[in-house]
Amino acid sequence: MSRALQPFEELVELDAEAVRSWCARTLVALGREREEIDAINVYPVADGDTGTNLYLTAEAAHQAVEAVFAASAPDTAETVRAMAHGALLGARGNSGTILSQLLRGMAGVLAEGCDGDHLARALAEAASAARRAVAHPVEGTILTVATAAAVACAAGGGLVEVAGKAHDGARTALAATSGQLAVLERAGVVDAGGRGLVTVLGALLETVTGQAPPPPDTAAVPYAPREECPTEGGPAYEVIYLLEAGEAAVELLRGRLDALGESLVVVGGDGLWNVHVHVDDAGAAVEAGVEAGRPHRIRITHFAADTAATDGRGERAQRAVVAVVPGEGLAGLCAEAGATTVRTKPGEPPAGDELLDAIRRAHAREVVLLPNDSDLRRTAVAAAERARAEGIRVALIPTRAAVQGIAALAVHEPDRRFDEDVVAMTAAAGATRYAELAVAEHQSFTSAGVCQAGDVLGLIEGDVAVIGQDLTETARTVLDRMLSAGGELVTLVVADDAPPGLAPDLERHVRRGYLAVDTTTYHAGAGAPPLLIGVE
Repeated sequence: MSRALQPFEELVELDAEAVRSWCARTLVALGREREEIDAINVYPVADGDTGTNLYLTAEAAHQAVEAVFAASAPDTAETVRAMAHGALLGARGNSGTILSQLLRGMAGVLAEGCDGDHLARALAEAASAARRAVAHPVEGTILTVATAAAVACAAGGGLVEVAGKAHDGARTALAATSGQLAVLERAGVVDAGGRGLVTVLGALLETVTGQAPPPPDTAAVPYAPREECPTEGGPAYEVIYLLEAGEAAVELLRGRLDALGESLVVVGGDGLWNVHVHVDDAGAAVEAGVEAGRPHRIRITHFAADTAATDGRGERAQRAVVAVVPGEGLAGLCAEAGATTVRTKPGEPPAGDELLDAIRRAHAREVVLLPNDSDLRRTAVAAAERARAEGIRVALIPTRAAVQGIAALAVHEPDRRFDEDVVAMTAAAGATRYAELAVAEHQSFTSAGVCQAGDVLGLIEGDVAVIGQDLTETARTVLDRMLSAGGELVTLVVADDAPPGLAPDLERHVRRGYLAVDTTTYHAGAGAPPLLIGVE
């Protein structure tokens, strides 16, 4: 049995097993205290889940540490990095996201050494990193408690001494939080996130001494059930997602999300980030993430589910989809699905005024916009901003091809909450790889070589991947390349002027070579590319 939950001699340095013990003790302590922490959660939103979010974040860190122990005999650096990475991936809520950044800040220093002096430096770096991650730091929160812990042990010393001073400093700062924020003072509570951090530091102190410290003395600050706590007005949604993106893109994202809402926290680094924000327009927050990089594990929480789905009179908000499509057939298909369509012709993309007019024609308070063309991104963004200025709630899903728009429209559910609908449609579009067949009009250089006028070009994700002479044969080659990466459903969109029998031939090709893949065919009508292909 691991010593993770067993008392032992005081430590002079944290090793891999001690870090493992700290994770385990933290999880046990937060599990024991999470209801109490939930009960005092009134800031930044009185939603009573801070204790639960901290527990789930700690659970993710613990699972990551246990995973590295199951795979090998990790050293201390590997263990602290696993702890921080697990917390980043599993961070929940405002306080959980900040806790993950605190652990990340500590891990960077503890990977170099784990004696008392390194722990003091680690706590200082953690407090600094957490403040940098928060768009607008507020005193009287977990940030205040983290800073106080770091200041209390700044002089360094032995491991036990540093851990003890950090815990004492955090306890003292926690007791003062009720006088630093008006909402805490009115509710008669200390900060819930800070209370959770004291628990985490208490678990660390227990790890190095073998003795559990007493819980924070909050007798003078009575705990109040959440429903009795005063609530503050604020955004309706909490949006959290993991994001794969570079530093420059994340800096732009911070500015955009900061303008959209509040309680913005962006933690992580090295290409992987955890984004947390409170907004009224969750679709716009997700859209910003899509433009910055690759968001996944998207979680949207509605703070007032009973009221947000109505317009104040008990009526469900009207919703519409606006889709840009090539060809009459696709326009009819999308119209049958309830979308307002904007026709586009080769070489004649719609202008921003046309998109704005379509949004207005939808006569809806909530509109999902599907541009279905990467070249229309800027135009669509501008149209969406103008519509928002008129009071229309618009979510732009950056679909780059008509087949992605079809996939998004297929999962559209107008009775679902707007943000949940946008997330589902975004996920469906993002899971669809796309290709297009076109005929070259003149000689040119392409990524697949030189093409001549009249050659058939197979474009995958916008780049020329195949140059052929026959449309059907080129289409088979493109399909094979796309399906080599896997797929469950092939969507074929065939124009009127495509060779007769093209669709049946490709359907047979898929059936013969890919037994588990289904095929769906649509007719685009006139004015569309000869063939559009989607693979989900």
